[in-house]
Amino acid sequence: MACIAKSLTAVLFRQRGLFNHGMQAPIFQRAFAAEAKPETKISHDTKYEYLIVGVKGEKQNVGLIQLNRPRAFNSLCSPLIAELCQAVEKFELDDSIGAIVLTGSERVFAAGADIKEMQHREFPNVYKNDFLGSWDKLAKCRKPTIAAVNGYALGGGCEVAMMCDIIYAGEKASFGQPEINLGTIPGAGGTQRLVRAIGKSKAMELVLTGDKMSAAEAEKAGLVSKVFPVDQLVNESIKLAEKISSHSRVASMMCKDAVNTCKAVCILLFPLVKTWNIL
Repeated sequence: MACIAKSLTAVLFRQRGLFNHGMQAPIFQRAFAAEAKPETKISHDTKYEYLIVGVKGEKQNVGLIQLNRPRAFNSLCSPLIAELCQAVEKFELDDSIGAIVLTGSERVFAAGADIKEMQHREFPNVYKNDFLGSWDKLAKCRKPTIAAVNGYALGGGCEVAMMCDIIYAGEKASFGQPEINLGTIPGAGGTQRLVRAIGKSKAMELVLTGDKMSAAEAEKAGLVSKVFPVDQLVNESIKLAEKISSHSRVASMMCKDAVNTCKAVCILLFPLVKTWNIL
């Protein structure tokens, strides 16, 4: 089994270019040395309609994105998602930013997708045009992302929170996938990410009933990392982002990549383990 694990590790490292062809000389020194080059700084003064964006932290190394569509409870319409993708991309290109915090208001993180926008769309058109394709930009961001969730994170709101690497929650936060109440299912990765976070049984219960999970329950289940008083949540999330940003950018990206690859490695390894047991 040690040989199998070593071979899988070699394959994964080769795929990500971490070693040369001979697997003898790691290129970590070159990778980390690249961080000493002059930084690329990006202006974040763009005015958004549905977001409030800024740079936080003592060293100005944390990107903060606040969903700001209060009259619609931060429901996720296409223009909001487009702005979110733009803000995330700009922070990803800014070498001075080491981590990104995504939050909403104290009342609601995001109440879900914009039903008014979606109600007249038909499935063939939605599927053909990849209606939710752009939502994955947050999940594909290579820099560490933290969701600071106060209030409701329901449907698409819960899915967006789960696209982040870490979830911190206010003590009054509430999570759920209530799509079944509308005769549909989670459509932006909610079922898959929820199973990975809290296990099949709890995920099935939430998805099949439409029930909500409190912040305390979410922490106990593993969906949430920590719970804070409502008025302290964002500051605590920024502190976490500052700590992450103090480390090597390349090392942080590698850590994130390795953890996110874990699921694929386990799936790849299972048939080999099964064969080993038979032998």
